[in-house]
Amino acid sequence: MLIIVMSSATQIFCGQLGNVQLAAASLGNNGIQVFAYGLMLGMGSAVETLCGQAYGAEKYEMLGVYLQRSTVLLMATGVPLAAMYAFSEPILLLLGQSPEIAGAAAEFAYGLIPQIFAYAANFPIQKFLQAQSIVAPSAYILTASMALHVAMSWVAVYRLGLGLLGASLTLSLTWWVLVAGQFAYIVLSPRCRETWTGFTWAAFADLAGFARLSAASAVMLALEVWYFQVLILLAGMLPDPQIALDSLTVW
Repeated sequence: MLIIVMSSATQIFCGQLGNVQLAAASLGNNGIQVFAYGLMLGMGSAVETLCGQAYGAEKYEMLGVYLQRSTVLLMATGVPLAAMYAFSEPILLLLGQSPEIAGAAAEFAYGLIPQIFAYAANFPIQKFLQAQSIVAPSAYILTASMALHVAMSWVAVYRLGLGLLGASLTLSLTWWVLVAGQFAYIVLSPRCRETWTGFTWAAFADLAGFARLSAASAVMLALEVWYFQVLILLAGMLPDPQIALDSLTVW
């Protein structure tokens, strides 16, 4: 829920810049970013299955291996996604979006490129912790990150005047703060002493098999997330896309 609130807070700050900026943030957040979010979340869910099995079988050291293996795979997946973000303007134009909004949405998307790789680290970490029934620390870190995000967004948009790019870069930075906080917990907490034994080259073994399992997980979960992306893209093709996209943002 707080993750949704964090993205919504970014759109609220963008809405203060104007109608076009609000529409662009909506298209960037829900039309572009949701694609990467759904894919990364789905692929990262393979860790939940494997870590749960390993934890139940008391093969605790394998949880750290699966965490690293998934992160490597998702980081590699992030490279073509980053290219898609970089060429988001012509892609949006090809999909029938308004040139003005497509250009602004592309500017917003450029700032979200670092967020892709934060996703690649965050989702395996979350599943790694959840497999051990460790939930509260992530919630506390997310709450603190949310408060920090609002403060940084205010500075970026209002004090520094960085506009759409500043708002999206702030969102990306907040995600990396979330990743850093959770990873610090894993390294320092006694609860993860048996499951995290440090970095290992075993993370690069059997990547092909792990990729197949991750792809199967991605199909099921990503489709549940992507339906709203289709709605946003359709709204952008209406006669007055600014009003349509702004309305969906408020909704």
